[in-house]
Amino acid sequence: MYPDDFSWCYGCGRLNEEGHHFRTGWEGDKTVTYYEPQADQTAIPGFVYGGLIASMVDCHGTGSASLALHRKNGFEPESAETPPRFVTASLSVNFLKPTPQGRRLKAVGTIEEIHPKKFKVSVEVFADSELCANGEVTAVVMPASFGAK
Repeated sequence: MYPDDFSWCYGCGRLNEEGHHFRTGWEGDKTVTYYEPQADQTAIPGFVYGGLIASMVDCHGTGSASLALHRKNGFEPESAETPPRFVTASLSVNFLKPTPQGRRLKAVGTIEEIHPKKFKVSVEVFADSELCANGEVTAVVMPASFGAK
């Protein structure tokens, strides 16, 4: 769990009351985030707004990078050790087909370390078992000075 100062992201921040509260975890060697879109997160009737999908890819990518480095450092999500915080260096999203409303979304991440403090995460977003989008996030460890007051 990130410290309070870094828990305000609209996508994954636990302290952002209006946010999505995405949570990323491990399933084997892949990372996963599950989310049930709300009725107001609509592009056109019956389909999810693309910005939600992009936000999910983004937060899932940075959360996956954090989990990967945390595990590399010898820790798991349930440990008392604070995981490293990542920020997005680049984000790409491909919308493969309209994402239907009323289905649970699942983001699945595949992680590739490309530098000790930089990770590339490939993300696929499914509505139930239907692949609707994919993308890629390059995430970097947030500099210590980033949140300094």
